[in-house]
Amino acid sequence: MSNRILVFLTALLLLTALGSYVYYRRTVASIPVDPWALVPDDAVLVAVTRDHPTLVRHLKETQLWDNLSAVRYFQQVQNQLTLADSLTGGRNVVLRFLGRKRVFTSLHVTGPGKFDVLFQIPISSVREYRQVRSLVEGLGRSSRFQVTTREVAGQQLTEVRERGSSEGLTLLNYRNHLLISASPALVEAVAHRLNKPEAPTVAADFQTTDYFQLQDVDATLLLNQRRLPQLLSVFFRQELTAEMAAVASLARNEMTEMKLAGNKVAFAGFANPETTHDGLHQRLLGQPAQRLRMAEVLPTRSALVVHVSLGPAAALRGQRAALPGPDSLAAVVGSLPDSLTAQLSQEVALCYLATPSARARPGKLVVAYTANPGKVSNLLGQLRRAAGASPAFGRVGPYQWYQTGVPELPRRLLGSMFGGFARPVVAQVGNYVAFADDEAALRQWLTDVAAGEVWSRSPTQVAFLQESQPLARLRVVLDTRNCWNLLLRGLQEERRAGLLRNEALFKRFPQVSMQWVPAADEREPGAQYFTQFVLRHPVVGPAEARPQNQNGTGSTLAFKTPLASSPEAVLISGAKLPGVLVQDTAHVLHYVTPDNVVAWSDTLPGPLVGPTFRLPGAAGFLLATPGQLFQFNNRGQLQPNFPLNLPDTVRATSLSVSSGGVGPRRLLVAGASGNLFLYDTQGRTFPGWQPKQLEFRLAGPAHYLTVAGHDVVVVLLENGYVYAFDEAGSPYPGFPISMGGRLTEGVLTEPGATLSRTRVTVVNQHGELVSFNLSGDIVSRRRVATWSRTSRFRLIPDQQQRTYVVVREDGGQLSLFDPTGRQLLNQRFVTSAPRSVQYFNFGAGRQLYALTETGPGQVFLYDARLRLVGGQPFRSTAPQVALTYDPTTNIYHLFRVTGNELRRTDVKL
Repeated sequence: MSNRILVFLTALLLLTALGSYVYYRRTVASIPVDPWALVPDDAVLVAVTRDHPTLVRHLKETQLWDNLSAVRYFQQVQNQLTLADSLTGGRNVVLRFLGRKRVFTSLHVTGPGKFDVLFQIPISSVREYRQVRSLVEGLGRSSRFQVTTREVAGQQLTEVRERGSSEGLTLLNYRNHLLISASPALVEAVAHRLNKPEAPTVAADFQTTDYFQLQDVDATLLLNQRRLPQLLSVFFRQELTAEMAAVASLARNEMTEMKLAGNKVAFAGFANPETTHDGLHQRLLGQPAQRLRMAEVLPTRSALVVHVSLGPAAALRGQRAALPGPDSLAAVVGSLPDSLTAQLSQEVALCYLATPSARARPGKLVVAYTANPGKVSNLLGQLRRAAGASPAFGRVGPYQWYQTGVPELPRRLLGSMFGGFARPVVAQVGNYVAFADDEAALRQWLTDVAAGEVWSRSPTQVAFLQESQPLARLRVVLDTRNCWNLLLRGLQEERRAGLLRNEALFKRFPQVSMQWVPAADEREPGAQYFTQFVLRHPVVGPAEARPQNQNGTGSTLAFKTPLASSPEAVLISGAKLPGVLVQDTAHVLHYVTPDNVVAWSDTLPGPLVGPTFRLPGAAGFLLATPGQLFQFNNRGQLQPNFPLNLPDTVRATSLSVSSGGVGPRRLLVAGASGNLFLYDTQGRTFPGWQPKQLEFRLAGPAHYLTVAGHDVVVVLLENGYVYAFDEAGSPYPGFPISMGGRLTEGVLTEPGATLSRTRVTVVNQHGELVSFNLSGDIVSRRRVATWSRTSRFRLIPDQQQRTYVVVREDGGQLSLFDPTGRQLLNQRFVTSAPRSVQYFNFGAGRQLYALTETGPGQVFLYDARLRLVGGQPFRSTAPQVALTYDPTTNIYHLFRVTGNELRRTDVKL
């Protein structure tokens, strides 16, 4: 071949490659992939999550995380995550990889009695693609796993199997969308679906819906109700799926948002009506939505209630199917059932009662409203006589019950949803008539009604109903504690062990409510149901949350016991709002989440001594009471070795914690007599500190520094002397040194690489700012303001211990100065009650000053221009407030205590 031909062919090859690349970039790669198009059509449930760190935090705050981690399936996932972390040489690699991606998790029925899950994770960068590739390559190099590839429908699938096992994972990377499942069939279904790009997706009815544009949405949930009976048949016995399918026939699919908030999980969204012939929607089309008025006759022992609201009850029957029983019976009773149905209206409910064991058959009731109870009583009497039923009756309190003599009478009256009553008995209570499948169930119901043990008299049930929609077409209300034995009885045998293992998770939210509200005009094209699902546990905690302002800004958390301590903000990574620690007068410490819910509480033996110390990461908090030291993790669990007990003669006045270093942290405790005690978090004591006796009282908490690997304890005494001790309790060279005047609390430390480069700044009672290093040398001394015999100076560092201001108090006059001596504020107070000053510095032009006068309970908040925020003081009964700043919204969040309330006020300057 000549060189010219070779050059020509090479150029043609390069030109073809370039053209293919340009075509790919401009046509294929420029078109974004619809993630919904990668979900197989047989999905029963699709969950979309986005902010995974926040989702995990909310799961922990709602106390669901511990329950989920005990589920065997999640334990397997956690083991796989741990393996991924070990292969990539990192920690929480998968959680960081997920980050804020939109991850799709779909649930599919893949066989008789079997379901599987498909995960879809986008890959957004070359670095993340390399992470996935290195993970798969790491699995391939491991002797425990076998990695193979195969091609299906033009797509390359990667299978990871543990050697000697048939279980593993199948992966498909389609245009940087990673699909993972333990079921190869699901990933193969995705590969086959890619050959049908024009086919509608499972979310085709919700193309314009994006709940993530709203605030505080943790996940989006798509439910295919047409396939819901198929999923339920995996768990429940076959004879129960017919009733479930009848209830599910109201809507064909729905998409909701999910929010986790303290004591509940709330889903809200829209559902498309079911269009199949003779479904529940078709029967109830055009019927009015009603309130749940029968709470006055629904017993507290109810396990499951299916409540239907409508106009005339005859609409429920639809096309009347053939009913059991001899044909002669219909001729005998004639039109009496139709006349009886005509008297029922507004609301009908199917109710299952709790049972003492899974072996006992649950009681079953049908309760219906009638506007004319006398007419219903006469019709029931005529029906009994026509059917030849016994005239005998039973009595429970003021109520009577009878045999009806008509098999399956509730089904004859109200339709196929109300079957299973072979020998029904009937009773009337006020405007309600109830049919039961046996005498025992009816007696239980009448006993509860007579005793007043009904929903309308249960505070927890009333509070639950108040959170539901006032008007709805269909309500399904579940009490997970009452229906425990009911579920065990209805589950297939192989599923009962799984439910028993996960009992704590199932009963975490005992109150469950599902509601469907019809559109105002159901005949309008595109009309949808508004749907709301709520999983809730009763508020039995110490506080109740409510909005603070009418416009919805801010919040209030009302505690049952008055609060005693100042609020302390706990900054949380990724959260716009902080958590808050606060203690009440009963010495109970509460942690309030950013969602304004008490996540945990713990009773302490006394009041808090000084502020708590926040440990990095998930290590939690260190705090002190007068007689003990405590360490809690972020979930409120007391850590090993704690509490540490102080000597009986010691009353702690402050706690200082070492800033870090190698080994356990040191805890320095100051006693009321001025003595110092040193411990570590393992409870060990240190020679020379049991106690360290000083000749004068402390001017404030000691400061524990770590400089160049050396522990330095800086102690200020009221007589103006400053000590710096090492770990053995010996003074460092150059100490003690005199500050030239009496001292009060307030120190700013500027750590350096060496002792001589570490500076400490204090202010004495002569108005002098004195800076010294830890070599014992005075670095600078200058007067910040004039002084008198009655004046008192304090140094106030900011919340990050980087800058400071100086306060001078002289009688009722308070002045504020910056480090140069420039006066910032001058305010006169009426009372001589103790006053506190706080300085917050959030950057250039974002300084705030909080002056709290404890007598009248007011806090004056000034901005960087020294203007009074809000034009008037805020109410506050605690010595201090907490203040944080959100730079994304430019909003300050002020936390304060007023009596028994913790209030958050949002301020935008």
